[in-house]
Amino acid sequence: MTISKQHFIPFFLLSLLISCNSPQTTDQKIDSASKSVSTSYSPPVFSNDNRVEKIKSIATQMQELIEAHTLERNIPGVAYGIVVDNELIVAGATGLLDISKELPATIKSQFRIASMSKSFTAMAILNLRDEGKLSLSDPVANYIPEMSGLEYLTSDSPVIDIENLMTMTAGFPEDNPWGDRQLDESDQMLLNLVEEGIAFSNPPSYTFEYSNTGYALLGNIISRVSGMSYQQYITENILLPLEMKHTYWEYDKIPKEQLAIGYRWEDDQWKLEPMLHDGSYGAMGGLITSIEDFSKYVSFHLSAWPPRSDTDKGPVKRSTLREMHTPRFPNLNTEATDFNNTPCATVSGYGYGLGIHTNCEGLTLVRHGGALPGFGSNYVFYPVYGIGIMAFGNLTYTAPWPLRKIEKLLFETLELQPRKLPISDILRERQQQVEQLIQTWSPELEKELLAENFFMDKSRKHRMAEAKEFFDKGGAVLSTEEIEPYNQLRGGFKINTEKGVIDVFFTLTPEKTAKLQQLYLSFQPDKSQKK
Repeated sequence: MTISKQHFIPFFLLSLLISCNSPQTTDQKIDSASKSVSTSYSPPVFSNDNRVEKIKSIATQMQELIEAHTLERNIPGVAYGIVVDNELIVAGATGLLDISKELPATIKSQFRIASMSKSFTAMAILNLRDEGKLSLSDPVANYIPEMSGLEYLTSDSPVIDIENLMTMTAGFPEDNPWGDRQLDESDQMLLNLVEEGIAFSNPPSYTFEYSNTGYALLGNIISRVSGMSYQQYITENILLPLEMKHTYWEYDKIPKEQLAIGYRWEDDQWKLEPMLHDGSYGAMGGLITSIEDFSKYVSFHLSAWPPRSDTDKGPVKRSTLREMHTPRFPNLNTEATDFNNTPCATVSGYGYGLGIHTNCEGLTLVRHGGALPGFGSNYVFYPVYGIGIMAFGNLTYTAPWPLRKIEKLLFETLELQPRKLPISDILRERQQQVEQLIQTWSPELEKELLAENFFMDKSRKHRMAEAKEFFDKGGAVLSTEEIEPYNQLRGGFKINTEKGVIDVFFTLTPEKTAKLQQLYLSFQPDKSQKK
């Protein structure tokens, strides 16, 4: 609706920037057993949900896109999949996972997913936080004493805490591709690096800069706090609960007919890349998995949305997953484009082991790529659509898919729609009262409906004059459309008149009996009407 676009979209972008820059509560509060929960709240739902049927209808086009991309980028093999809610509904592969043996890639093939492993590390830290075993505001030196000897760039630098490592704001320099080659180093090498002194590119908490080393340190913290290796902790507390039984840390544990071999394209030919063993940097990129197995992890992330009251099944809480999906230190990219290469500004930020992007049209995606010598992988999920996509390839640092073309298929060709929030009882009641108010200005209704600030912000005389002007311009009222809710206490609706549309947008107070605190009216003339 027009009024919500005029007032809501700028408000949305501003709110996203403000909320993402606001101080975050990093310590999980203990839930009270006596916590009161609403019985009237209804979470967002899909109307006429036909996502599965629609997406299955483009299976052939997906395969063709992946095959063309694979040929164009000289990728030996690619496996891919699309998840809807908790089901892998479209999946396929093309090319070879091992050129010398001519083994075809399949959705069971095991690819190294590199930095896609980072969200597992972040999830493990948050799980330990939820169990009360650490706090995100704890100095890292509390767990890794060698960190206490670092030389900071400035005297006003804050001491590096766990959240700095999680959000890549510790001040460490971007360490691709150096960090990739450290994958199989020992724990002692990592500690020696810290003890000898890490070079800073920025003061801590100043800005985001991608750091593999920071995530390697998180892996070390997980080991120290849990009393087991990082790899064992992830396996026992995340992989096995999700029944990811075919996800590995060491490539030599994988059946050879399933293992994707890594290559680089050089001198117009494929050349073998060295297969790295797992080690102290495994927390930044050590996992090896298949499309079939990884789809369960994507489904788990999708299960966090929308917030609701049914039972949490774990392995971590839905609210914890949503924390992972919340960006910190966001940036506004005014030169971004959408999947049609049309200018479309994007707000982007890094959460906990995941990147989050919201474009000018309100499309939000959560994602992470992965790249190591011999491999390139990626996954993206769209929380309010309940859809996730993933692709793995075995060519060094190469995107395994044409993402924009896939998004065009999903959101333009298929016209997939997001969940919609049902209208709350109070919003529906207030819509009827607001419509009556702006036409009658009944003193009795004003007393029941209006918050104390309402006429303080704009006098009764001027509000009445504004409403009369719009109704005079519009002429006879033809119909009133159902309110479009923004949340439980804010929304907008249209009043259709002979000569145009009156847009109404209002916000209610936080009082137990929510009253009208804010009201915007505007008139959009019918362009077909003669002037």
